[in-house]
Amino acid sequence: MQMKHKKRVEELVVKTLMWMAMLLVFGLVISVVWTIFSKGFKAMSWEMVSSLPGGGFYIGKEGGFLNAIVGSLYIVGASTVLGLLVSIPVVFYLNVYLKKSSRTAYIVRLALDVLFGVPSIVYGAFGFTIMVYFGLRTSLLGGILVITLLIIPIFIRTMDEATRNFPREILDATFSLGATKWETLKVVVRQIAPGIATATLLSVGRAIGDAASVMFTAGYTDSLPTSLSQPAATLPLAVFFQLSSPIPEVVDRAYAAALVLTVIVLVLSIGGRLVTHRFSKNKL
Repeated sequence: MQMKHKKRVEELVVKTLMWMAMLLVFGLVISVVWTIFSKGFKAMSWEMVSSLPGGGFYIGKEGGFLNAIVGSLYIVGASTVLGLLVSIPVVFYLNVYLKKSSRTAYIVRLALDVLFGVPSIVYGAFGFTIMVYFGLRTSLLGGILVITLLIIPIFIRTMDEATRNFPREILDATFSLGATKWETLKVVVRQIAPGIATATLLSVGRAIGDAASVMFTAGYTDSLPTSLSQPAATLPLAVFFQLSSPIPEVVDRAYAAALVLTVIVLVLSIGGRLVTHRFSKNKL
């Protein structure tokens, strides 16, 4: 009886600790989101999202952060397209052209896992070093390239996991029917489309919220970039720079930019979860 009572007490203690940890994490998330939304809504207006900052970025009280919105869309959009163009062939090569027990595939996946965990500021420092070597200045092109490098491991590993769960028997069946590897790839693409969508959403969420890498490569500007050689503003850097200003109007603009960025990341995160859930249901 004593042993049984002791086990019940231990179970109750563990459950209590689990609930406390869950409530702590949930409370922190709610606190962060509430702070951003409460302060961001007060400062949000149509002018904020439709006009450029005026009077100088650090001291200008008027204007909005249209430059940061457009710059983020340019960088994220271009890097997502480049990331897909590089990642999809690699995923197919690992899962269709190589054997399942291939040592090459194991080494590639191990390298991608390492790159997945590298901090974004390291990517920024690497990109900045390359740009200095070639005599390039901070620019929209630099931001696009470094963000592409940042999200390629996310693209490949997420799509790779979806493709590895693809039944090998279907591949063997297509080959036995005389299909070429290119025709087989079309079958695979249709089956792993939800996995590709999930990888895209996760990568876009990581790309649009990153500040460290673009700080070194894309720079910052009050105006809209009209070419790849010009610097570009982004939403994370808009929040970072403006939040430290002693001018209340500039700080309000920072919270409004943070609100827009938070909404985008939340939408992408929820969308990624929904696509993943649908993909899991389809597998069953």
